[in-house]
Amino acid sequence: MRSTLVILTFNELENVKTLFDKIPFNAAEECIVIDGGSSDGTIEFFKSKGINVIIQEKRGRGEAFRLAARKAGGERLIFFSPDGNEDPADIPKLLSLLDSCDMAIASRFMPGSRNEEDGKMLPLRAWANRAFTLLANIAWNKNSYMTDTINGFRSITKAAFDKLNVDAQGYAIEYQMSIRAMKSGLKVKEIPTIESDRIYGKTKAKSLPTGTLFLKCLIREFFK
Repeated sequence: MRSTLVILTFNELENVKTLFDKIPFNAAEECIVIDGGSSDGTIEFFKSKGINVIIQEKRGRGEAFRLAARKAGGERLIFFSPDGNEDPADIPKLLSLLDSCDMAIASRFMPGSRNEEDGKMLPLRAWANRAFTLLANIAWNKNSYMTDTINGFRSITKAAFDKLNVDAQGYAIEYQMSIRAMKSGLKVKEIPTIESDRIYGKTKAKSLPTGTLFLKCLIREFFK
């Protein structure tokens, strides 16, 4: 089956320059960049490399996922953010897992994994992620425990993505995908991943607003 590597960007030029040669583009038959309207040269960089850049008319991570699914030519999708957190070496692994499942997630909480807050005295984001994951598993999961419902570094078949009919906004999109995969009984697999520190700049997922989105998503899914 044909695969599409989806690179999600918004003003990531310095990170992209650092990571570009490490991205295994040959793991997928197609690569597209979904950009939220970068003004730092990110768009021009990818175009200079001959990569198709699709600029979002409406910004937001949820919109980026849905736009990618509409525009991708592959039957398999993998979403990758080139900020340094995600390990490009996991791209082929996540795609190969789709031979035996509907969605595959790079987990930051499995044995052998690392999340960027490991070693901190108060890893608040990691605790919150684990809490939201636990609640989703208790509420809906009838299969193997999903350890990282929130990480956006994941692959999915287009058929499964369409079936989930996700409509969440912002960073809640990944959480909603995981919840609805549980509800639908889709087969999900995970691999341990090493989440490195962001190379340049600060995360765009601010803790309080993002946590609020997750909570709203969780509550809303109880009534779906």
